[in-house]
Amino acid sequence: MAPICSLLFLLLVLPRSTSTAALSKSKPPARYRHHRLRATPLSPDPIARADAAQPLFAAASDEASILELDPHDTGNASTVRLLVAHREAFAAPNATAAELLAQRLARDAARAEAISVSVSVPAAAARNVTRGGAAGAGFAAPVVSGLALGSGEYFASVGVGTPPTPALLVLDTGSDVVWLQCAPCRRCYAQSGRVFDPRRSRSYAAVPCGAPPCRGLDAGGGGGCDRRRGTCLYQVAYGDGSVTAGDLATETLSFARGARVPRVAVGCGHDNEGLFVAAAGLLGLGRGRLSLPTQTARRYGRRFSYCLVDRTSSSSLNRPSSAPRSSTLTFGAGAVPGRASFTPMVSNPRMATFYYVRVVGFSVGGARVRGVRERDLRLDPSTGRGGVILDSGTSVTRLARPVYAAVREAFRAAAGGLRLAPGGFSLFDTCYDLRGRRVVKVPTVSVHLASGAGVALPPENYLVPVDTRGTFCLALAGTDGGVSIVGNIQQQGFRVVFDGDKQRVALVPKSC
Repeated sequence: MAPICSLLFLLLVLPRSTSTAALSKSKPPARYRHHRLRATPLSPDPIARADAAQPLFAAASDEASILELDPHDTGNASTVRLLVAHREAFAAPNATAAELLAQRLARDAARAEAISVSVSVPAAAARNVTRGGAAGAGFAAPVVSGLALGSGEYFASVGVGTPPTPALLVLDTGSDVVWLQCAPCRRCYAQSGRVFDPRRSRSYAAVPCGAPPCRGLDAGGGGGCDRRRGTCLYQVAYGDGSVTAGDLATETLSFARGARVPRVAVGCGHDNEGLFVAAAGLLGLGRGRLSLPTQTARRYGRRFSYCLVDRTSSSSLNRPSSAPRSSTLTFGAGAVPGRASFTPMVSNPRMATFYYVRVVGFSVGGARVRGVRERDLRLDPSTGRGGVILDSGTSVTRLARPVYAAVREAFRAAAGGLRLAPGGFSLFDTCYDLRGRRVVKVPTVSVHLASGAGVALPPENYLVPVDTRGTFCLALAGTDGGVSIVGNIQQQGFRVVFDGDKQRVALVPKSC
């Protein structure tokens, strides 16, 4: 009897908080919200070349079907759409999924580092490290994935010149100058399709040295003057070591459904080297003076949007025989869906090219992540450091180190039922062994933007396969580089809207 009485006495005299703490340890774990992820590993088979992507150019190559759109005409014009393809739709022979992924992450690291460098230097120095009224209804182009070449970038299908030469241009919201490789080629890399020859185009015109587009190079790249010919030269050096140089010209660009936009300032590159594998050039979509959105703003307004197809949908890493899929890059009134939830666009006075947004937090498993401080994601206008940019050319989202650590730990806790894979993969440090499992429950992940806009990510946008055995990794990484980046893996399947007229941005789900 004495031991029982002693135990009752201790329970009565113990502090209430001690009793409560002891009981709390026995509570069941919190209930998390989950998605169902189809756990399809990478294919062990070589990726086939996606020659089927060539028909994307059919509308642009039919000269008889092209409709002239005068940029000074203020009447309405039908919306034109560009197809967008992932770069790896054009596979290297016998490349395996694992090899392509390794190449892709290496290139992605170089680009992310270049962006960090560009926002860390004075604005004047950054000019040469860029890359890295009434309006008509708009125009558009096809967009397809090019995953099979080991790059995380996407291609827009555009016709260049008269008659138009089909060209695949890298979709890049992180740079301004529109350029492509041109014959005669003094130093060029291998590209998909024929190199553009300006001597065969009736609409090609060199830009004089004193013309406004040439002066615009001071804000969007490097330039000069060929004194003998009196024509403008351009040069753009990217932070990853890539470079393009040649003549600045005006040319007609052809888009989907036969629409044409004349007198667009483009770089005709005769000397090009670096990481531009397979692409004919680059479609600069930044906020600078020479970007395509700025050049077409008088006619179509500063509005454009794109939808990036699943990176595995074209010459797929896990379905190598699948047919290419595409979506669109759209300019003008048709670029803005009616049900978009917008967040303000933020400007960096020291780096005018990039599109910044204000991220205020994250949720994992339906619960707000503690430890994410908004100040770690806020842009400092006085230094140009910090902030969050939306970038179509970076694959993996980079978050300021403290923010990433908090999100990663929250995800690990919510994914406690999954088996961790030791060692990580490349820049990924949180991986799971899902071998033998076809469908798994994974915690939900959401990004919270200013003005109450929220982005709930599909599971395939943040847990991705990295090998043929069934290893999946959290597709996020930490950075100490001074700027956070929302990459294109996390943008997949959303229509990403840039409304420069109203200085706002939206990510609209299920709107492709």
